Amino acid sequence: MAHTDNGRRRLTARRRLRTETPSTVAVLADEKDFAAMRRYTSFLFDDHADYLRDVDGLLRSLAARGTYTSVALFDPVDYEEYCTDLHLDPDTAASRTRYTAEVAATGATVAYDGRPLAGLLPRLIDEAEQQATWEYASALLARGGDCASCGEDLGRAAFALASRALRRITEAVGEGRHHLVCSVQADGDAPLVAVLHTACGKDGRLRLAEAEALVFCTVLAAGIVTDRHGGVVLRTTRPGSPDTVRGWCLKDGGLRPLTEAEVFAAYCTDAATGEPVPPEPGVEYRAGIPLDGEPDSEPDSEGEAQDA
Repeated sequence: MAHTDNGRRRLTARRRLRTETPSTVAVLADEKDFAAMRRYTSFLFDDHADYLRDVDGLLRSLAARGTYTSVALFDPVDYEEYCTDLHLDPDTAASRTRYTAEVAATGATVAYDGRPLAGLLPRLIDEAEQQATWEYASALLARGGDCASCGEDLGRAAFALASRALRRITEAVGEGRHHLVCSVQADGDAPLVAVLHTACGKDGRLRLAEAEALVFCTVLAAGIVTDRHGGVVLRTTRPGSPDTVRGWCLKDGGLRPLTEAEVFAAYCTDAATGEPVPPEPGVEYRAGIPLDGEPDSEPDSEGEAQDA
């Protein structure tokens, strides 16, 4: 009888151990990636929609067992390079499992919270894009090297300057919800883009996501240290007031405030075609705030007088 009780306890402990072992599911988010994996005979799925339903079911079953599960993106191109570098056969489930473990350790993941996979994927894609942007911008910063005259690390100095600029902007605009976009010219056709959402209450306390702020400052710093074309656009929303839009352009190792006319022209021009687009109703276009400590010559009436 004691032997039987001991065996039951061991079985219970083993089952509990399974629930305490985290899991990662790497998903092929779009049709193109799914099609790329179908060339492997060990990949048994032939319909993307059915595949996503099966992944959804797997996530639910893991959650039902109490297993903490994270979701990552499976990138077929990166997977092929991974297998080549490690001399692995890409046409095996073992190689896909090993790659998934690598992505879980170094890539972008989101925790599975029970929502349908269709609702989770946009957030996962945003996380992956944010990480890729940060990695690219960090690589640009690393190329900066040291100042020839003073020996200072130019990348580190640029990041400090970007952080001060962000702090100055958020302190100056004051109360409200703020949407900032930093865009910097990249090596390809698409620019590096970082988005930051912040909010400032009546008490002056600023709330922002640290991960977003890190990416934002890194992209801005990359533009500063490489002297690339780019800039920052800020949109502020306050209850009962029109939204206001301000802008700055990268120039001479810093941010130059745009005039009201320049902000209007930039916001009302199609970036792809260069054609004018109608101004958005209920939006006011304002000059950028000077960031060198000088007072703003045209502060807003509600809260932005703090510019001085």
